[in-house]
Amino acid sequence: MNNFKTVNVGGLDTACITRKELVDICVEKIDTYRASDEFSKPYVIFDSNGHGISLANQNSVFFQSLTQADLIHADGQSVVSMSKWVKGPDIPERSATTDTIHDIPLLVTKTIKHFLLGGTKQVVEACAEILSTQYQNFAVAGIHDGYFNKDTQSVDVIKKINESGADILWVGLGKPLEQAWVIKHKDAIKVPVIISCGGCYNYVTGDYARAPLWMQNAGLEWLHRAVTEPKKFLWRYVTTNPHSIFCVLKHKYASKKAM
Repeated sequence: MNNFKTVNVGGLDTACITRKELVDICVEKIDTYRASDEFSKPYVIFDSNGHGISLANQNSVFFQSLTQADLIHADGQSVVSMSKWVKGPDIPERSATTDTIHDIPLLVTKTIKHFLLGGTKQVVEACAEILSTQYQNFAVAGIHDGYFNKDTQSVDVIKKINESGADILWVGLGKPLEQAWVIKHKDAIKVPVIISCGGCYNYVTGDYARAPLWMQNAGLEWLHRAVTEPKKFLWRYVTTNPHSIFCVLKHKYASKKAM
């Protein structure tokens, strides 16, 4: 059973947990899965940020995918800030997926096996090499790029994942595809934990640059991304940031009226 509190931010019940608590939950789910004699379903972890809140409030299929996760965590600092605007517990800190992939080997002494799915072949191979070299306890069970036919090749990809013996499957196919793919296939995937991770591999490899720490802490990493990669991120943030704020306020006042 989940032993954490949640708060509704923009229509999404988001976990009020720290970065360490997110890692602890992953380890607990791996241990429970491995200790069971019966086949268990994977524990599905999705993330929420301004872009995700905006998209979920426009795309009902994406929203339904998110609600089927076992845990939604605050990938964006804006979600942490907006949790203070609504009724319920505050989210204590941001748990960016780009940090979580490092937090697990840093905060856990034992070796955990990871399968990296998504990105280009070059990027996912480089990411696997960097993480396994940087952390002795980050074992790469397998990799597969994200450029496969989701209708005809998913069965083969899942077979590769299942045969790898991975503890955690990272799925970096981008919103909303990665969430839809996970929900569609989770019953066939035999791993303890699945984590959606978007463009996380590109940050590990350095293809995408992280913002300075002060900008991350101030909730301005989106601005750094928009400035450094305007073709990819500028229009997204110009449109989704205001809309995500509107969505949070919409759900806040809708819940008040329902009381």
